[in-house]
Amino acid sequence: MSVNPELKGRVFPPVPPYLVGREKVREFSRAVFATNPINHDPEAARAAGHADVVAPPTFAVVVQEATLAQLLAEPDAGIDFTRVVHGDQRFTYSRPIVAGDELTATLSVSSIKTLGGHAMVTAESRVVDARGAHVVTAISTLVVRGDE
Repeated sequence: MSVNPELKGRVFPPVPPYLVGREKVREFSRAVFATNPINHDPEAARAAGHADVVAPPTFAVVVQEATLAQLLAEPDAGIDFTRVVHGDQRFTYSRPIVAGDELTATLSVSSIKTLGGHAMVTAESRVVDARGAHVVTAISTLVVRGDE
């Protein structure tokens, strides 16, 4: 089964809100070797003008994951997860993610391209805070390998 080209332009419902926890930010920071004190110490973060510890830029994938799960579970998508390779990841921020943020993400499929027997699906997850203000857009390109 190949990727359904009619996915392009599809917008999925928002996922349930994700409450960013201070310990999750610290754990993620350690995992990606983010050593800036604002990623670990609330006082350092406040001294730098933030409400709490600041998540490293790639933390947005934690929130985005739930939106990508919607896409991969879509019955008519034609995406076999066993054949998926992550091709690209980008982020466009309006402001940093900080502990205490309640974030909601909505996924839209912006592009589907076929190259040889493979498909490239680009999806954008728009992440907003509890007030509805944009925080980050996470853009992923998934490569769906074709049959051998």
